[in-house]
Amino acid sequence: MDRRIRVLIAKPGLDGHDRGAKVVARALRDAGMEVIYTGLRQTPEMIVSAALQEDVDAIGLSVLSGAHMHYFGEVRRLLKEQGADDILLFGGGIIPDEDVPYLKEMGVAGVFGPGTSTQDIVEFLKQATPERWASQG
Repeated sequence: MDRRIRVLIAKPGLDGHDRGAKVVARALRDAGMEVIYTGLRQTPEMIVSAALQEDVDAIGLSVLSGAHMHYFGEVRRLLKEQGADDILLFGGGIIPDEDVPYLKEMGVAGVFGPGTSTQDIVEFLKQATPERWASQG
């Protein structure tokens, strides 16, 4: 069975700059993935609710506000509460290098900073998603 990767792209918080999120969403779509873009000013609860409703394989957060530790942590916590912590969580934005190990420790599968090639994100998802599917049985 050919399965398409389903990805939700979200902009949590009050940050109103979504060009990067839209560029990533388009690149993923152009690579054959199904992409749901939730738009600006999403709460962690809204993001997780949409992810569950859309039955996504991955959630990508774009955070430019400096609140990345909070938003990634809340989304991860809510996914766990819903029994959906197998959904891949990745993201990017303005994230200091010293925060990346902490994000990965909390369960963020991939962190992509400014200047990352969209092809790197595509390849990450193409590798990580089948591993998720295999673990589901």
